[in-house]
Amino acid sequence: MGCLLLAAAIAAEVAGTTAMKYSDGFSRLVPSLLTVLGYVVSFVLLAQTLKTISVGTAYAIWAGVGTAAIAAIGMVFLGEGMTAAKAAGIALIIVGVVVLNLGGAH
Repeated sequence: MGCLLLAAAIAAEVAGTTAMKYSDGFSRLVPSLLTVLGYVVSFVLLAQTLKTISVGTAYAIWAGVGTAAIAAIGMVFLGEGMTAAKAAGIALIIVGVVVLNLGGAH
């Protein structure tokens, strides 16, 4: 159950961050509200996740997967470029999450 809650927390954080892009510096109401909602839901779900997954592991996965997902969304949907450094960074994030899980994430 902790893994499902963590996945939902990541999805909410990614949705909130994506909405932030469209908030125009929090000057547009609907995207701004979606940003706040996304982060509130994400933190509530992350807090529930911590009942079954250690804080270090949960936070590392939440932050790492969220960062990689936002980078991918930026490249695919928002026209941000791919560089070798960006690709290497995303690959390192993925490797880090895998290593955490192999090392006993729960």
